Amino acid sequence: MKIQPLSDHVLLEPMREERKKGSIILPDTVDKERPEKGKVIAVGPGKLNKDGKRAAIEVKKGQVVLFKKYGPDEIKIDGKEYLIAREEDILAVFE
Repeated sequence: MKIQPLSDHVLLEPMREERKKGSIILPDTVDKERPEKGKVIAVGPGKLNKDGKRAAIEVKKGQVVLFKKYGPDEIKIDGKEYLIAREEDILAVFE
C-alpha cells in the first residue's frame, strides 16, 4: 500500500535500539518505551503559509531523525507499525 502524508506531516518507521544491561541484551519485548528515532518513509507537500504558498519540509525520504517521544501518532499499515509526526515534532537529523 502506498501512503502520502498531507500538509507538513511525515511518515516514520520507528527504529528500536537494542538495550544492553552488562553483557545481556534485552529484547524489544522487555522494554516497551516509545522510540525517539526513526527513518523517514514519506513526507507531505508542506504547510500552507499566509500567502497560500507551500513551505518546503526540511527532512527527506530515507533520512534518520530524532523526534519528540510522544509527539507522533501510531498507525498500522498492512500489519506494520509506523508513526506520523508533524515536521515541528522532528528535532534533529542524524548524519
